[in-house]
Amino acid sequence: MTKRVGIRDVAEHAGVSIASVSNALNRPEQVSDALRQRVTASVATLGYAPMPAARQLRAGRSGLIGMTVINISNPFFGSLIAGAEDAASRAGMRVLAGNSDDDAAQERDHLGLFESVQVEGALVAPFSDPHAAAARLRGRGIPVVLVDGIDAGGQLASASFDNVAGGTLVAEHLLALGRRRLLFLGSRDELPQVRDRAEGARRVVRSAGLDLAATRLPRTDPLSGAEFGAQVAGWDPRDRPDAIFCSNDHLAMGVVRALLDGGVRVPEDVAVVGYDDTPLATVAAVPLTSVRQPAVEMGRRAGELLLERIRDPRVAPEAIVFPPALEVRASTVGA
Repeated sequence: MTKRVGIRDVAEHAGVSIASVSNALNRPEQVSDALRQRVTASVATLGYAPMPAARQLRAGRSGLIGMTVINISNPFFGSLIAGAEDAASRAGMRVLAGNSDDDAAQERDHLGLFESVQVEGALVAPFSDPHAAAARLRGRGIPVVLVDGIDAGGQLASASFDNVAGGTLVAEHLLALGRRRLLFLGSRDELPQVRDRAEGARRVVRSAGLDLAATRLPRTDPLSGAEFGAQVAGWDPRDRPDAIFCSNDHLAMGVVRALLDGGVRVPEDVAVVGYDDTPLATVAAVPLTSVRQPAVEMGRRAGELLLERIRDPRVAPEAIVFPPALEVRASTVGA
């Protein structure tokens, strides 16, 4: 393996101190022409190339944006990161991403890491209270923008999605199909996005004189959905919901697979709706009706909001809210 040439090697070759090499490369106006020429000649001879991160840190910049998301195994959050990376790369910056994995302590650990590596700003898809998550970074002068979350107090800029409207679309669709025993399958109550989805559906169902049942699971992955779907398949058909609204596509795909394995027809016996409209929704065992969130664009706009605040911390908070769209497929209307 070829040894990387370092600044010490340049100093030894030129017969000067490391400080002199640093000054010649970064502050050439402070050194003599003769010294600058000696250092330049040694750099060319040895093939020395300063690491970009080191140059940025010497200039008081890391060139990094920190980003923490709730569950990287969900393709929705991967798309958020992709959008943020697009905005960052166009500004010559990079994204350092962390996965909180539905854990507030892990989220705090990632934010602490962002502080220690001197990120220039942070994007937070909050699992816990957004103000608590952002307070320490903001106290250090590091701007924070929420993504897939909103600050009701208006202190933090954000790019988010109208989840109440999304839940409303789902319930209206299911009721229009004649479904009357609706169940919402979600995760822990700590997530305001999930509460909003359920609330939007609940309002519509109540206005029709019906009740929205709800089940909360510790996790929202396909395995959890499959375990719940297997339970539902074993219920008496008279007690079984005729429609299940899942808080994300991962859950919904697990539910559909288990229902089919248990002899329950989708959608004839039970209609299933997901959320996020991830690419997997179109190739599920039964193509999945789902609420589309423009995740890449949401991540990109959040990144752009953050870059604005990195350039000028005095920019007023702005809340961008994306509208929902329901993509109707076989899991509710059949082939």
